[in-house]
Amino acid sequence: MESVIHEEHKLGFFERYLTVWVITCIGLGILLGKIFPQVAVSLDSMSIYQVSIPIAICLFFMMYPIMVKIDFKEVIKAGKTPKPVMLTLFVNWFIKPFTMLGIATLFLGVLFKGWLPGVEIVKDGSQVELYRSYISGCILLGIAPCTAMVLVWGHLSKGNDGHTLVMVAINSLTMLFLYAPLGSWLLGVNKMPIPWQTIVLSVIVYVGLPLFLGYHSRKLIIAKKGMQWFEDKFLRYLTPVSISALLVTLILLFSFKGDLIVKQPQIIFLIAIPLFIQTCLIFFIAYVMAKWLKLPYRDAAPSALIGASNHFEVAIATSAMLFGLSSGASLATVVGVLIEVPVMLMLVRVCLKTRHFFK
Repeated sequence: MESVIHEEHKLGFFERYLTVWVITCIGLGILLGKIFPQVAVSLDSMSIYQVSIPIAICLFFMMYPIMVKIDFKEVIKAGKTPKPVMLTLFVNWFIKPFTMLGIATLFLGVLFKGWLPGVEIVKDGSQVELYRSYISGCILLGIAPCTAMVLVWGHLSKGNDGHTLVMVAINSLTMLFLYAPLGSWLLGVNKMPIPWQTIVLSVIVYVGLPLFLGYHSRKLIIAKKGMQWFEDKFLRYLTPVSISALLVTLILLFSFKGDLIVKQPQIIFLIAIPLFIQTCLIFFIAYVMAKWLKLPYRDAAPSALIGASNHFEVAIATSAMLFGLSSGASLATVVGVLIEVPVMLMLVRVCLKTRHFFK
């Protein structure tokens, strides 16, 4: 069996070292907050209806490269093999959001509550306890299923690339309809009620608009330049744009959180624990269910990896819009980015070592 280590060259340079870049941005953000404390605050104050213009620009360039990769013609083919599609949708929307709420509440709201003191003022001027803000960030991660990077995880696990691509497309579409109402409900359960119209606006701005432009620009570019040029040239230079926009956003985020992280670095670790447990739990639930449904390994592996992965770009965008870059919710979504790559690579290895359990 070929080791996943030997295949990691198929990850792009930025994707392969995403955890390193995130850690670097934490340091740069903290330094920026210490030396120039008003820079990030001034940038975030440039807003329209609580939507930061600089952040909106960064987040658009973070989302567009993901959306333009999706070939929605593949969605039609998914009807020929409905089992893996139905499994992934069931896990993503009927299990994952609620296990995330339960696990985050247990750890951050009960077990670790004494180590997460303090309150914060959210955008509407009200005060909330910090631990609730961290839970809210976890919720926003839990209801944002998979990112385009899951295409990499599925490929490294020797899974069905077509199924992975279809599920990225379907998840992007279902988020347009389910993310806002489900997010509003679960945040209300966490006693952080947010007007559902605000979440709808965030999904339209950060998912709908990039999705619309990605779909139409993809068709236009392929029609004029051809698929080969689109894949070899356009996408090759576009992917670093997405990661770069994410990193700029993180620098701004951590410039707000510099003092807190320096004084209480354990907060990052405490938030990471429930996120790690949730990721592994959802992976094994989907993997076991795939075995029960008698799916072949090539469909079982990406189904489980898609369930485990989070669309952290959407979660960061939504938390920034709803609660602000300086919120505990935004910090929690960034911790999700921090652990995403190493945890998903670990789960890829689990898939490769257990592939003989399937047909």
